[in-house]
Amino acid sequence: MADLTVIAVGSLRERYFREAADEYKKRLSASWNVREIEIKEEKTSSSPSEAQIADALEKEGDRILDAVPKRAYAVALCIEGDSPDSRGLSRMIDDAKSSGYSSICFIVGSSHGMAEKVKEKCARRLSMSRMTFPHELARVMLYEALYRAAEISRGTGYHK
Repeated sequence: MADLTVIAVGSLRERYFREAADEYKKRLSASWNVREIEIKEEKTSSSPSEAQIADALEKEGDRILDAVPKRAYAVALCIEGDSPDSRGLSRMIDDAKSSGYSSICFIVGSSHGMAEKVKEKCARRLSMSRMTFPHELARVMLYEALYRAAEISRGTGYHK
């Protein structure tokens, strides 16, 4: 069984988001060893300058890179990434596993985004949508998408 790590900046504060994420993590555990790592979000003022945002992203980026498992197929979730459909996500994961990766890592940045140095270290960049979602909801959506991709790989009818 392969390892699946989700690294996210910030925590799931709302109970309903945590419960939804936990449900999908439980479902994913049939196919993956699932691990979630929450990285502390840097505090900024209510109207941060570009320099303050850049500084916060750099500090978060260092913590993210420290948390990425060694030799993992790392995927950054960012607006400029590819937007595969569910079958495409499943193929991407299967291709990574067949290329020798036993660990796959998805990274969710903060509300300010993600440091470029993190994106550069990743094998792939994915966008869940061109629309903006709260990061807590995006994490739940990621878990659901990963569960759907796992079910496609297993040949179940969940994805329909």
